[in-house]
Amino acid sequence: MTDYQNWNLELDQQIAILTLNRAEKMNALTTETLHELRDIAISLRDNRDVWVIILQSAGEHFSTGVDVNHIQGMVGQDEAAYREHLRDLQDCLDTFEALPQPIIAKIRGYCIGGGLLLACCCDFRVADESAMFHLPEVQLGIAVIMGTQRLTRIAGIPNTKEMVLLAERFDATKAQSYGLLNSLVESEELDEFADDLAIRFTKLPPRTVSIAKQIINQGAFTSLSESQELEMDLQATLLDSPDFKEGVDAFFEKRASQFTGE
Repeated sequence: MTDYQNWNLELDQQIAILTLNRAEKMNALTTETLHELRDIAISLRDNRDVWVIILQSAGEHFSTGVDVNHIQGMVGQDEAAYREHLRDLQDCLDTFEALPQPIIAKIRGYCIGGGLLLACCCDFRVADESAMFHLPEVQLGIAVIMGTQRLTRIAGIPNTKEMVLLAERFDATKAQSYGLLNSLVESEELDEFADDLAIRFTKLPPRTVSIAKQIINQGAFTSLSESQELEMDLQATLLDSPDFKEGVDAFFEKRASQFTGE
């Protein structure tokens, strides 16, 4: 397995555990960190042995966002270079978000700026009581630059305006009220809760889960009739799937399914 400077990647059965490993920098995101994330996403994309991904961070904090030195470098930058560089970084998050496997973000401590937007690339966000959230960009004279619509699509326009325009810190309870969190648990329960959630996906047919994720993500931005066509098109690719046959057979035989990922 490839060694990464800023990330640890472990495979446990069908679960990939991806750890941001910059605890000494409070897991701030740099250009190199995001480039590596894209490389990892590409390596996981077609890996049929990976059915679900847990995203976590070493140390006490999920991520304090884009490194402030990187933000400082934006001041007075040539516009063309700025656009090219930012598109590159945005593509890193886009590639990660587009992974076919379900992704679970495990959040503790600070989840700030670009760190929060990274979490929003995930399908599930679980946090403990220590989690603290903040979108401080406007205080630095910049707007959110790594995909504001990720927040809007999850939390809605009013809540996103409250988070972005006021730039105030908020705790995990408030984050859950915004709709940012799927689950909020006590600190000592976070690891086990995330692991148990991941294990649930190892008992489901991964191709079907992937297609269902695609239907939800793409269908949300199309008309009802277009989304129905999308459902039919994608389900048609599963008609000859051994896991589809296994799921139906197990249902009628009143037994637990044994999915293989085929």
